[in-house]
Amino acid sequence: MRREQLKIVRCAIYTRKSTDIGLEQEFNSLDAQRDAGEAFIASQRHEGWECIDTRYDDGGFTGGNLDRPAMRRLMEDIEAGKIDCVVVYKVDRLSRSLMDFSRLMETFDKHEVAFVSVTQQFNTASSMGRLILNVLLSFAQFEREMISERTRDKIAATRRKGKWCGGIPILGYTVEDTKLIVVPHEAQRVRQLFDLYLQTRSLIETAKEANKRAWRTKQWTTKKGTIRGDCEFNKNRIHQLLTNVTYLGKLTYKDEVHEGQHEAIVDTETFDRVARSLKRNGRTGMMQASTNFDGMLRGILRCAGCNRIMLHTSTGRGPKRYRYYVCGKADKQGYEACDSPSIPAGQIEDFVVKELRTIAADDELIRNIYDRTHEQEREKTTDQRKEMNSLRECIRNDYEELNHFATNKASLDHIATVQERITDNEQRYNLLKRSIDQHRDETISHAEIRDALHQFDDMWDAMSRKERCRLIELIIQTVNFDGVAGTIDIIFQTTGIKTLGQGFDLLESAK
Repeated sequence: MRREQLKIVRCAIYTRKSTDIGLEQEFNSLDAQRDAGEAFIASQRHEGWECIDTRYDDGGFTGGNLDRPAMRRLMEDIEAGKIDCVVVYKVDRLSRSLMDFSRLMETFDKHEVAFVSVTQQFNTASSMGRLILNVLLSFAQFEREMISERTRDKIAATRRKGKWCGGIPILGYTVEDTKLIVVPHEAQRVRQLFDLYLQTRSLIETAKEANKRAWRTKQWTTKKGTIRGDCEFNKNRIHQLLTNVTYLGKLTYKDEVHEGQHEAIVDTETFDRVARSLKRNGRTGMMQASTNFDGMLRGILRCAGCNRIMLHTSTGRGPKRYRYYVCGKADKQGYEACDSPSIPAGQIEDFVVKELRTIAADDELIRNIYDRTHEQEREKTTDQRKEMNSLRECIRNDYEELNHFATNKASLDHIATVQERITDNEQRYNLLKRSIDQHRDETISHAEIRDALHQFDDMWDAMSRKERCRLIELIIQTVNFDGVAGTIDIIFQTTGIKTLGQGFDLLESAK
């Protein structure tokens, strides 16, 4: 009766031998490994363990990579849900690479498959086995970081010698045998853009004229066939082009500038004239000046029509300044690029505060906020899970590509690109996972929203302007402004409302 209640654990035995010497014998090393695995599974029969008939034997294959036929079949069956536990004679039969081992463990964990090493008492179905696994994975993470560090050091040394070491080339050059080679017609276009700026003395006007002439940014096809670039010019792209020292025959590494091994496109005199003009026009001056005034909705206010952040800036001379918000698209491409007009900062900030005061006094509106906020959070979590699945697939494909490099030569820049992409995707994956876990822990009730917003009036009147900006960031996620329709939509931060309910003291300590 007890056996019928046990959940059957389908166990697969994986065996491997590095050489094919002795495999022709009637009873060889692979058979010995399988016998040990079958005996261990038999000892766990009281737990419902059963050995499946399929054999996964890799004879004559190294453990330094995962390019093995039986290993591929094993992983396919795991992904198909045919296996609950993988048993090996020793851990190194599965893999001799910590990086490969950690990737296998991630796949096992994803499909809820346990892993057992017969002779080393390694069993992830137990708490001690999981502890050992975490230690091994920590070493694997250390190995990945060391590889990344060595790759960065090689890239730095390459750049300091003036050599191109990967990435999408800029307009005016192509890459041949890891060297930058001038493309004559593109080089002429670059020089025309420098001359055009010296005529207009305006980044926006230069971008508008370039687009009017149907000029585009550099188009480049990656080794995977993906087309990059080929975009219209805007203020930022023109600025990046005009300030790129690569056109002087130099290369940069972080803040360092080194003589390159490629031909210059722009002469030093023209480059310096453009640099002096940019400095006189104060391309960053407006942004720096605007930070002297606290834009209460900076980073929160968005243009609904363009789906762009609205930038907080100011104008005027002397001590008299006028603050306003302008669509990011209009700021880069000219005001005719966006249908929504800029709006005085004080006007829209006062409107948002007035709406908050109204909401805080209306329980029906608070109920609507509660319903809408939770619906938005559910949609956000669903999107995050979809992105995590996509990232997991990308990471797996990139690791397979790195495994391929182990047996096939690859350029340094290609390896560095893949490694950097893996690091970025893993960081993004972990960030999404923490966000979902945090949302699960910080679910807020209708009563908490009501109590928090009821405190808004008293708290607001007691705050300085800096504290008010901080409070707005805490409780509002986005303010969508549609200048054409004349509407404003406020989207709340669930966790921010909960923080507000904890009182003014918490806000004081968070400053």
